[in-house]
Amino acid sequence: MNDLQNKFFQGLVSGPDLARERTKRRNQYLLESIPHKQISEYVDKGWSEHKSYKTKVIMKKKKPEDMLFEDKIWVIFADMGFIYLNSGRLFKVPYSDDYSLTQQVDIIAIDKETILIMECKAAETIKRNRSFKEAIEAIDGKKEGILNTFRKVFPGSKHKVKFIFATKNYILQKPDIDRLLHFDIALFEEEEIEYYEELTTLLGPASKYQLLGNLFEGQKIPELSNKVPAVMGKLGSHTFYSFSIEPERLLKIGYVLHRTKANKELMPTYQRMVKKNRLKLIEKFISKGGFFPNSVVINIDKGKRSLKWDPADTQCNDTICRIGILSLPQKYRSAFIIDGQHRLYGYANTPYKNTNAIPVVAFENLARSDQVELFMQINENQKAVTKNLRNTLNADLLWNSNDLTEAIKALKLRIAQDLGDDKRSPLYGRVIIGENKKTPIICITIDTIFMAFNRSNFYGKVTKNSIKEFGTFYDSNVDSTFVKLLDYLILCFEYIRDSLPDQWELGEKEDGFLTINPTIYCLIVIFSDIIDHLAKTENLNPRSQTAEYLSNGTKAYLDPVIHYFRNLSVDEKSLLRRSYGTGGRTKYWRTLQQVIQETRKDFNPEGLEQYIKDSSKQYNTRSFEMIRDIETYLKEDIRERLEVEHGKKNWWKKGVPFKVYEAAEKEASRANRLIEDPEKEVEPWDKLHFIDYRDIILHNWRKLFEEKYAYPGVKGNKEERTKWLEKLNTIRNQNVHVYSVTEEEFKFLTELHSWVLP
Repeated sequence: MNDLQNKFFQGLVSGPDLARERTKRRNQYLLESIPHKQISEYVDKGWSEHKSYKTKVIMKKKKPEDMLFEDKIWVIFADMGFIYLNSGRLFKVPYSDDYSLTQQVDIIAIDKETILIMECKAAETIKRNRSFKEAIEAIDGKKEGILNTFRKVFPGSKHKVKFIFATKNYILQKPDIDRLLHFDIALFEEEEIEYYEELTTLLGPASKYQLLGNLFEGQKIPELSNKVPAVMGKLGSHTFYSFSIEPERLLKIGYVLHRTKANKELMPTYQRMVKKNRLKLIEKFISKGGFFPNSVVINIDKGKRSLKWDPADTQCNDTICRIGILSLPQKYRSAFIIDGQHRLYGYANTPYKNTNAIPVVAFENLARSDQVELFMQINENQKAVTKNLRNTLNADLLWNSNDLTEAIKALKLRIAQDLGDDKRSPLYGRVIIGENKKTPIICITIDTIFMAFNRSNFYGKVTKNSIKEFGTFYDSNVDSTFVKLLDYLILCFEYIRDSLPDQWELGEKEDGFLTINPTIYCLIVIFSDIIDHLAKTENLNPRSQTAEYLSNGTKAYLDPVIHYFRNLSVDEKSLLRRSYGTGGRTKYWRTLQQVIQETRKDFNPEGLEQYIKDSSKQYNTRSFEMIRDIETYLKEDIRERLEVEHGKKNWWKKGVPFKVYEAAEKEASRANRLIEDPEKEVEPWDKLHFIDYRDIILHNWRKLFEEKYAYPGVKGNKEERTKWLEKLNTIRNQNVHVYSVTEEEFKFLTELHSWVLP
């Protein structure tokens, strides 16, 4: 080993030393052993006692944010099974021919095939305008010299090298992102780090396959044996190949499109994260000699080219399938796992990954949307696809649809998803995406945001083939609408968050009411109302003006809402938290409209005046008087008609449907058990409601009730002509203290009262 190699490897750890270094790095605290007399000196510097011994004290201090971030990534690489990693934080790589110039490297990870060099930048709070121009250009300037050093340290090796720029709590500006792309430096933000941390927890060293597939996509894998015997066939218009292969070979070229923020650039993605318990069961099953006869389903991506397949000399002439030798791509991330990731990864950490073979059905060059469709079809018949996951998948699946209704649906779902996925968004990390678990903070559903969009005027109205009405933002182009509307919503939510920071952080915790489903729904609809108002009164055109300009105009109308939120009582907050269902959301939304109107008299959104009128309860007293009149009359008239027809002894048994008869008898029995005075006991007839009267009327329709109770002017069967009783029953069942009878309902009751009563 030459001097350069000696010096290089002195700064690295492997084997037992790597395990000890990992233990230190996993600790959130710095630990230092000192004499007792130095305790006060250390305490003054922010240290505290950890353990005390007779001659010394172990002091501890929380690691600074940048060290915590570096250590977290270092541990991930160690858990992935990299053979060498740097010891400490001062590892240096020479980048000049005489080795006199060196570059400090935050993390270096090396195995038999790859070398990863990482520069880490971390802040304690989110930073928005930091430029990393110098740091990025410095990496590029020294890159060739560092690569030259690696060639000398590993002579004759075929190591693949990747430089990575990792950040935490920095929102990178576009120029920096472009520089990284131009210099071929990978960017890892918090999402990627969290994804690989979770993956190593689940898969251990097998998680490295995903990392390498991400970093070296399309690059050749050295010495990979890629030929397999295969049967070629057709399913519809798609070519497929059926073969068996050792799991490790497939793992090297495979990639799972996990539905995580880390893979958002690969949309559409569709796979659930692997389940650790399921993997352990599969590993145990394999270790006992078990095997899986069902096939792993993959898509092999060759771009515009077809897979190389050489037919065998001997064929079966009476079948549409053919036998031959298939040449798989010798490239990272060229086979996407559509179904069977648990079966495949179940082999990854066992000695059978090179000695067993698993069956595979491989499709060729499937479009990503077709992969999503296939995944959904497979899983519909196995584990149900949840509504939230289906919404997440449809955002990608329908994006390029020629059906405008589907394209608009995808646009709404994509924006809903990005409000929770985009680091710029105040709702970042608060929207339940895919199969993520709900928590008191992650509690807003995509469906809530989607429903709010349906009620808004952002998107206008479309049919399958045409635009009936342009929305305030939709301009017939989903891509430009997506960018503008997402930016506008982010800025509006940002204004709310910055005005009410304490309440914004609560989510569903304590008395939190701001970042929960009902409020987010109502705020989105209010944003739309304000834009409609500005477009009408100030000739504002959202389709041609910037999101910043639009949000600045919106803020003046949001100030009354912010003031209202700031001064809510505990009981009022509790009421808003319970604003679920169509009625609850509508009342909440109309309340916010009225709050704005009290300050901005010119603000008068469509339907608000009528809602205020309907909510005044001015019709309640007379309405419920009329309902009581109708109820009393029906109770007497229907009974009298039944008694005349069936006699006073048999009318109850013969004239009432058995379902109504049985329920009323039970209700009366339950009530009478609690009544001590026999004279006060009730009859089953006293326990009937409007809906029961309707069943009795329908049961005796033609002979007794058609002439009297078929609603005037209504055509159709007897069910249609007695629907007035259903509507009457709905109004009757409302709580008179809470409910407000609308003007339309009052007119209905007035007409009904005049018609039913003699």
